[in-house]
Amino acid sequence: MPGPRAYPTGRRVPRRLAQLYLGLVLYGASSALLVRAALGLGPWDVLHQGLSERVGLSIGTVAVVLGAAVLLLWVPLRQRPGLGTVSNVFLVGLVMDATLALVPEPRAMAVRVPLVFFAVALNGLATGLYVSARFGPGPRDGLMTGLHEVTGRSVRLVRTGIEIAVLATGFALGGSAGAGTVVYALAIGPLSQFFLRVCAVPEAPAADTPDAPDTREGERPRPARWWTRRNRAGRGTECPTAGT
Repeated sequence: MPGPRAYPTGRRVPRRLAQLYLGLVLYGASSALLVRAALGLGPWDVLHQGLSERVGLSIGTVAVVLGAAVLLLWVPLRQRPGLGTVSNVFLVGLVMDATLALVPEPRAMAVRVPLVFFAVALNGLATGLYVSARFGPGPRDGLMTGLHEVTGRSVRLVRTGIEIAVLATGFALGGSAGAGTVVYALAIGPLSQFFLRVCAVPEAPAADTPDAPDTREGERPRPARWWTRRNRAGRGTECPTAGT
């Protein structure tokens, strides 16, 4: 699947900003709903929860701190953060904690099971929104693409290795892994791909965008740089890592 195209900016910036921050808010909220369902989290949130229980901080605070730490790893990997990258570090964790404070924990399995599916679908929508805004990858995605470039290994292999290590560490620390983790792992890829298509920002007319990328007449604009690296290595099958 082709990644988000490198659309010109200009008049599209307000829409892209709105899409970015709506996506990050929904991402934090959907992650919190998975916590409330208590049937298993995505790999990174398993680690966040495990660390949270060990250090006595909220899961959202741990997500912010760990996201900032991962971002520091970009320096030796020569990755460049964008507005979306920095916003992701802080906003997702804050929204996660706010949602957990507002949403009570359901006890009935008849509520918890549908909540898992709703939260995963919402997470896929959130991913499509903020990635299509093209303000930079999340810190964990940048780590993955950076390691891919340094090691020469495929994006799929690097991603799998990172997420297995993160999941195993989080589970050992007491994080929640279960049926929800399996649902998340199986569904988030196809959902993200679908919503990336749905949420793609339409191209502005060339006459209105003097800062449009250099393309020949009739050609499609080039994909965003960070997405292109991943698509080349993953043969077009990769999508952003959840919890990014």
